[in-house]
Amino acid sequence: MTKEIDIADPIRTRGILERYGLSAKKSLGQNFLTRPQILKDIVAAAEITEADDVIEVGPGIGALTEQLARHAHHVLAFEIDENLLNVLDETLDPYDNITIVNADILQVDLPKVVAEHLDGKHTLKVVANLPYYITTPILKGLLQSDIELDQIVVMMQKEVADRLNAHPGEKEYGSLSVAIQLEMNVNVEFEVPRTAFMPQPNVDSAIVKLTQREPWPVQPYSKEAFFKLVHGCFAHRRKTLWNNLLGIYGKAPETKEALTRHLEKVAIKPGVRPERLSVVDFIRLTNELKEK
Repeated sequence: MTKEIDIADPIRTRGILERYGLSAKKSLGQNFLTRPQILKDIVAAAEITEADDVIEVGPGIGALTEQLARHAHHVLAFEIDENLLNVLDETLDPYDNITIVNADILQVDLPKVVAEHLDGKHTLKVVANLPYYITTPILKGLLQSDIELDQIVVMMQKEVADRLNAHPGEKEYGSLSVAIQLEMNVNVEFEVPRTAFMPQPNVDSAIVKLTQREPWPVQPYSKEAFFKLVHGCFAHRRKTLWNNLLGIYGKAPETKEALTRHLEKVAIKPGVRPERLSVVDFIRLTNELKEK
């Protein structure tokens, strides 16, 4: 019996798209990866075994899903495009360890869907080729959900990967860097050239692995308050921390006095730029401003 070539093989990908009259939808950020080895490298980076259940976002025509199913216990894939459901029924027919959910992962009750389709006895990982335009909301949604994730290994725009991995003082460092690094270690596994896709996007991509980090020496009293403060402090990157804080809390004389007092307590100078502050600085500032 002849083994069928991988879905990601460019000839097979082109054949599937032509047979179903499909083309990549720009509105959904669709680009089809046509290098099977890159997909295998993604699975290897995530260290997928039969001990793992995997959540995938945007399976497309099933190229990455296929590689995941060959190693994982079960794959739970969220596909928003109804037109791809029949395609996935065909391309993934050889595998009985895949569940496709026709839904927007940003809109579902994720813990509920996970509990419905996975047995809870396996390590849970997220592995996906994320649509560029919703990479940040998906990452934040996953990290703020109530499901216990062992790790997240995702492909994203290289520029976003650089922001996730940035350190204080670097131009890429911003609210996304701080929000992700609160709980996760960030490692850029490898880069993926734009030429690996059909159609070819205008940017290069990178594979990023997020793993749970050791807790910081202090923790924010509220994640919601932490994220709100961080977002507000980076609202106007050209402004100082002081001016951004005034934008959050107001400019009344008593407010200015209180802010001055709080900044002195955590030894942060009001004239510093937000991109100079570490994650711990933001945690301490969040906790100090609790009463504001």
